[in-house]
Amino acid sequence: MNPTRQLHDLGQSLWLDNITRTLLDDGTLARYIAEYSITGLTSNPSIFDAAIGGGDAYDAAIHGKTLAGLAGEALFTELALEDLRRAADLFRPVFDATDQVDGWVSMEISPLLAADTAGSVAAARQIHEQARRANLFVKIPGTPQGVAAIEQAIFLGIPINVTLLFSCAQYQAAAEAYLRGIERRLAAGLDPRVGSVASLFISRWDVAGNAQLPADLHHKLGIAVALQTYRAYRELLASSRWLKLAAAGARPQRLLWASTGTKDPAAPDTLYVSALAAPDTIDTIPEKTLHAFADHGRLQGVMPADGGDAEAVLSQIAGAGVDVQVLAAKLQQDGALSFVKSWQQLLQRIAQKSSASALAGAPSTAAR
Repeated sequence: MNPTRQLHDLGQSLWLDNITRTLLDDGTLARYIAEYSITGLTSNPSIFDAAIGGGDAYDAAIHGKTLAGLAGEALFTELALEDLRRAADLFRPVFDATDQVDGWVSMEISPLLAADTAGSVAAARQIHEQARRANLFVKIPGTPQGVAAIEQAIFLGIPINVTLLFSCAQYQAAAEAYLRGIERRLAAGLDPRVGSVASLFISRWDVAGNAQLPADLHHKLGIAVALQTYRAYRELLASSRWLKLAAAGARPQRLLWASTGTKDPAAPDTLYVSALAAPDTIDTIPEKTLHAFADHGRLQGVMPADGGDAEAVLSQIAGAGVDVQVLAAKLQQDGALSFVKSWQQLLQRIAQKSSASALAGAPSTAAR
């Protein structure tokens, strides 16, 4: 059996950590759905920057939107949503068959809004309305300011993918925001069924930590944090607070593993996918890692609900001089800054293509 199918049968959703117009046009995404059990996907500014800058697949659309008077963020949002609507439609049968548990796509708000609670809520509402797809998550970072925006967006009925989570504590803050949003909906007599996932980033831990750790602790920090967070996730789903909400019709906010591609060439290329196999979770997987796991990936058992040896490993890591909580805050801040940089590069790239498009479409002096 295909290893990706084994993960699917285990109860873990595999979502593609990529989207390009070419993937949609040439049938590659449809093939991933059929052959690799891909049941959703995520996007971010870095992904779209690479997609738009990697060729001419978007040039005609940029030209048309420029002629229609769109520019900057408004042009990009519609450009991205064109792709995401098509992807959402491909995943709609899964969305319907799983009663809206699976089959989602995601679109990020502007990273410039990471510290702006009101602006984040307004942007989430706009993207949600403009997308016109029930199975589209709006991504809001789980920064301290973002947590308040997440609660309000959930209360407003906007499905949210909480991104840029790095620690168990950051996950728990996002989960609390989700619970409060649902509880407020119930108190207001509103439908408690609002979709959400909480995205915990994994591989960046080891990129940052390996340089400070002895060789025997390399590539263990990210997995230990994941195990610790998975335990908190299972405890939340067993809590009386959650069971009361579930009885009222609420759906759980699913835990999602992000950044699961191995960045160290000395480590196995399927390291994190194998280690993070767990039911009722999602793994967003880069294309390169997807192909690797489908080719030679192996399951190494299921993540223990009690966190396994997470605390012991984290204690060893702390003893080696790594302050996990301080590093978690830094990783979140660095991640937010990285998305801002990608966002600025993306808008600059679109502006350049728009200018080239306008020049190409302008009548020549001789013609005039």
